[in-house]
Parts: sequence; C-alpha cells; structure tokens
Amino acid sequence: MPSTNHNVLSATTANIARAASILRAGGLVAFPTETVYGLGANALDPAAVRKIFAAKERPEWDPLIVHVSGLEMARRLTTQQLPTELTGRFWPGPLTLVVRKAACVPEEITARRETVALRMPRHPVAQALLAAAQLPIAAPSANRFGRPSPTRVEHVVADLGERVDLILDAGPTELGVESTVLDLTQSPPVILRPGGVSREELGGLRVAGGVADEIAAKGLAGPGMTLKHYAPCAAVEVFENEASLQARMAELRGKRVGVLTPTAQNLYAELRRLDTEGVEVILCVLPPAEGIGLAVRDRLLRAAGGRA
Repeated sequence: MPSTNHNVLSATTANIARAASILRAGGLVAFPTETVYGLGANALDPAAVRKIFAAKERPEWDPLIVHVSGLEMARRLTTQQLPTELTGRFWPGPLTLVVRKAACVPEEITARRETVALRMPRHPVAQALLAAAQLPIAAPSANRFGRPSPTRVEHVVADLGERVDLILDAGPTELGVESTVLDLTQSPPVILRPGGVSREELGGLRVAGGVADEIAAKGLAGPGMTLKHYAPCAAVEVFENEASLQARMAELRGKRVGVLTPTAQNLYAELRRLDTEGVEVILCVLPPAEGIGLAVRDRLLRAAGGRA
C-alpha cells in the first residue's frame, strides 16, 4: 500500500536529484539499498551526522557505515589499501570493510575510533543517489535504534516518519538482512558481523570468525553489534530444534504466541507483522549456521538478547 506521508516519494530521477540536494544541504534522506533501507546524511558534515543519531535515538558510541560511489571515493576516506580481491569480487554489494580512517572522516561517524566502515551498495537507487550527491553518505538502517531493520518503506515511516526530510520508495529490499562487516585492520581479516556475503564466500581469503564473535558480543567493534538488537516489542525466544519449540509452546498456553519461520528476506517484516498483531512472545527455530543462515541466526539471537 503506498504511503500517504508527504515526505515519501517514489525513486524517480527527479526525486533522487531532490534527495541529493537535501543531503548536500545537511538534511536526512532514507533510501533503499539491496540489504535494508538506510538513513543517510553527508558523511563529511558532522552536524548532519549528528542528526542521524538524534532521529534514530542511537547512542553516540555506535559507529556508522559510510556508503561510497566507487573506489576513488573510498580511498579518500582511508589511509589503508583496499584489497582488490575483495573490492573486485564483492563491490558493489553487501560487504562492509572496516579500515583505518583518513583525517577527513568526522569522529561522529567512527564513535571516536581510528577506523571507518565503508561499503559500495549495488542497489540502483543507492548508486544513483551517491552519483547525484557526489559525496559519501553515512547510512545506518532507517529505524529506531534496536528495532528490526526496515525492508519496506512503511517500516521507515512507522519508525521515523517526519524525522526524515525525504524518504525514497523503491519497494521491498532484495536481501532483507544487513551487509557482512569485515575488519581489515586485523590479520587475517575478521568477520565482525555476518550478512549478505557469506562466510563460505570469504573462506578462500582465510577469514576467521571466532574472535569477532567475542568482540561483537560486547558491542565494541562496529555497527549493529550490540547484544540486544533488531528486536520487536514482543519477547523473542529461539531454539535449536522444533521439539524444544513445541515444548515451550505448551508451557505458554494461554498467551498470545507467534511462531516465526524466517528467511533472510522476510525476517524483519515478519517480526514487525507479529508485533502489529499483538503477540506477547515470538518463538523461532534457528536456521543452520551456514550461508545466509548464519546472518539470520545472528539477528535472531540478538533479537532474543543473546539467549538460545
């Protein structure tokens, strides 16, 4: 159903140009990527970046991902060489690279760390917006902090509404979960957050994930890594098998219970739908920790506050 909010516009060429003007003037624009909708601001404008944190009610210690139009723009934001075996294969796409930051990157972006997270999105609207704006765009997910990420424009409207100057509508996102975050400041590189590029795809690069799990659980290493995150209003409980879920359902008899059968594409939309139906508890069997299933497991465990 199309939104009736006056600040929601279809992602036409003219409206993308209007969004680019808003970004250059220091405003906020929500826009689609192939993963989820992002809440964008000029990454080189500290005042604009602070508006992201205010709109999302996001704590200032949680760093942001910066979206770039290409390698030339990315290289201006880091003092570190970007490996072609990664950028050549996975950019544009759902892979975020954590690298040492250049002096031009505001501390608001990095939460006062010496690293910055960079990504080149492949969604045509995101690419067109970056090209029109001619600047790097800081863009976490376009939702209130800690809530399920938005994969449809109505999710953005529900969480942020008039807090955003303009929302570009291009329909549901393709992947439905966020990008993989890979830390290139460690040797070998470490997966900090599983996402749209699988661990198996990165396996040939000898990427290790064990240390990253420990860092991510503390919410210290990069975006979207707090232990309690992506959570609906209802309590989320996750299980390793169907028998455990059924046993818990019996214990919850009399309560409003929703059962979630997640895929990457429908995960956040279904969490939000169950919330609107007023369920008290959402139960879910965790998918196997392989392929995109690893990212879905990660998001469900965080929605459940780390409890399985």
